[in-house]
Amino acid sequence: MNKQRFLLAFIVVFVLLELLNYIIFSVILMPSLEAVKDVFRTGEEMMSKMWIMYITDIIWSFFFVFFFVKGYEKKGIGEGIRFGIYIGLFFSFVSAYSQFVIYPLPYSMIFGWFVYGLIEMVILGIVTALIYNPKEEIHAAASL
Repeated sequence: MNKQRFLLAFIVVFVLLELLNYIIFSVILMPSLEAVKDVFRTGEEMMSKMWIMYITDIIWSFFFVFFFVKGYEKKGIGEGIRFGIYIGLFFSFVSAYSQFVIYPLPYSMIFGWFVYGLIEMVILGIVTALIYNPKEEIHAAASL
């Protein structure tokens, strides 16, 4: 394992995860969320607990990159796309549709939650694949 590349990928994935989550939930899905705001905590309550979200996102980002690295096959961006799809189906599909069972949320919101989450995971997979490229592979590719 290339620890420097791992750490860089982990940090970039965390930052990008926060940015994409903001875009998805505070911009794209905000009209849908506003329509059912009584189901959720107030904005003030959520903000007082955001530190918990940051901790969970740090842990999530670590394991996203860790799982990628453990299965790393040196196949470039395609590997990142495939990994993003796998994680997107595993994580976004399961979490979105579980919320549909628990909360009285409109299906269109749940479907959007899943689709945007899947896209987010593919983006994160691509970024991870681009960053996690051990130096020996870079040198090998340069000598070809």
